[in-house]
Amino acid sequence: MISPPKAPNAFQYVWRSPWVRVAVFLLLFYTLYRLLGHLRTVVVVFAVAYLIAYLANPMLSWLERGRVKRGLGVFFVLLLFLGIFGLAAALVVTVSTQLIALITGLPAQIGRLNDLLDSVFGWLGTHGVPGTENVRVRLTEALQNSLQDLGQNLVPLLQNLLSSTGTILSSLVSLGGILGQVVLILLLSIYLMLDYSRVNAALLHAFPRPWQPRVLELTGLVETSVGGYVRGQLLIAAFIGVFVWLGLTLIGVPSAAAIGFLAGAFNIVPYLGPIIGATPALLLALPFGWVKMLLVVVVFVAANQIEGNFLSPYILSKTTDLHPVTVLLAILVGASLLGFVGALLAVPAVALGKLLLEKYYYPSRVYTDGP
Repeated sequence: MISPPKAPNAFQYVWRSPWVRVAVFLLLFYTLYRLLGHLRTVVVVFAVAYLIAYLANPMLSWLERGRVKRGLGVFFVLLLFLGIFGLAAALVVTVSTQLIALITGLPAQIGRLNDLLDSVFGWLGTHGVPGTENVRVRLTEALQNSLQDLGQNLVPLLQNLLSSTGTILSSLVSLGGILGQVVLILLLSIYLMLDYSRVNAALLHAFPRPWQPRVLELTGLVETSVGGYVRGQLLIAAFIGVFVWLGLTLIGVPSAAAIGFLAGAFNIVPYLGPIIGATPALLLALPFGWVKMLLVVVVFVAANQIEGNFLSPYILSKTTDLHPVTVLLAILVGASLLGFVGALLAVPAVALGKLLLEKYYYPSRVYTDGP
């Protein structure tokens, strides 16, 4: 005898309504949002620690392939991290001192540049070129206003950074909470580096089992586009900074370390570093004549050519493979939406979007057969 089908209980009956499901999910998202707001510090600490472990994992895997135990590899990574941190601390003092000298010395260089502009525009005026006087006045005013704003905003910040030892110690005491967070991030990153695969497996198990293959696929795309791009761009920025620093030092341009630091730091956003670094370098080389200015141009052109023709294709070819026009448009759109952070995130976001299109949209029937 066939038993009659069981009637759905009250919960199943109510859950059938799509409006109930939407309301429940919205309520869950809102609760999660409020909870993350209260746990913001914990989330940020874990995210930074995981990012450190994520960036260090390729080196640890490479050491493991060389039969180096992971614990010893983590120790080597920590030594490398501490060495880089100490070098950065020493470099900050040198670069800050040179930046102060650079900014305070720029008005004199602008005066020499004004004399050069006077002679050039005077020559153009004598040969009948109209409007040269207005152009010269506007250029001079723009340069003076830019230097005034730069001096008022940046110089006090750098001078505070180079304050006395007692002030620095008192600042460290007042920043005890931040130092505690740094120590916590360091400890968490050590545990995450030691058990990186197990942590990823635990995070994967948080998703429903039918979703897990797709989650692995998407994380692989993110690793290829975002992770590879970030690691590669950091290497390229370090090369640009060191190359510009050594090149300007060899040709005798003042504040070479500061200019190299600016070129490398801003080169994290593609094409921005050489432009920002070349401008103060040319101004500082102006009193030494055209030969030294030409050598400065050679240094920055060489750095740009090495980056564009060798480093970027070799390091970033498997991660972005974007046309330069696409890169520039992505940077402009990102900067207009989110400022410097948007310019920094625009290229990996576009690279990820390109991989998603190639993986899911182009093979789909919507693309091949049309809507």
